[in-house]
Amino acid sequence: MKPDLAVGSIIVVSDKFFLYHIIAPGKAMRYGVAVGRSELQFRGQATVARKVEWPSWKPTPEMVKRSPSHYARYAETGMPGGPGNPLGARAMYLYQNGHDTGIRIHGTIEPSSIGHAVSNGCLRMVNDHVMALYKVVELGTPVTVY
Repeated sequence: MKPDLAVGSIIVVSDKFFLYHIIAPGKAMRYGVAVGRSELQFRGQATVARKVEWPSWKPTPEMVKRSPSHYARYAETGMPGGPGNPLGARAMYLYQNGHDTGIRIHGTIEPSSIGHAVSNGCLRMVNDHVMALYKVVELGTPVTVY
């Protein structure tokens, strides 16, 4: 791990399916993630601006348009948080310049998706892992996704 990465920051290497939380100079916790399908992958820098336990979920209009049979029934009211929710146990919302990117670091009800490019752009983690990360990540944490 590079020693010059800021302690506390999050680095995601999408093509390797790993999220690194920098815990000390030159040291990081590494977690497996699922990332967005190739045409939907988020790249760039953002900040954790919101954190939610058992988040509710509502598909974006783009998701509904791409796959109405999957998402149309949730387009108006969404889905309340809980064990069956696709965002899993925790979500950290990524913002750029004060605006929600629509990208989340979140849990999943599909742990077999970890290590694959399958999402609509978000970064999925096993629920136990996202719960551990959620406890130590503060609002304002910088996130860089490669």
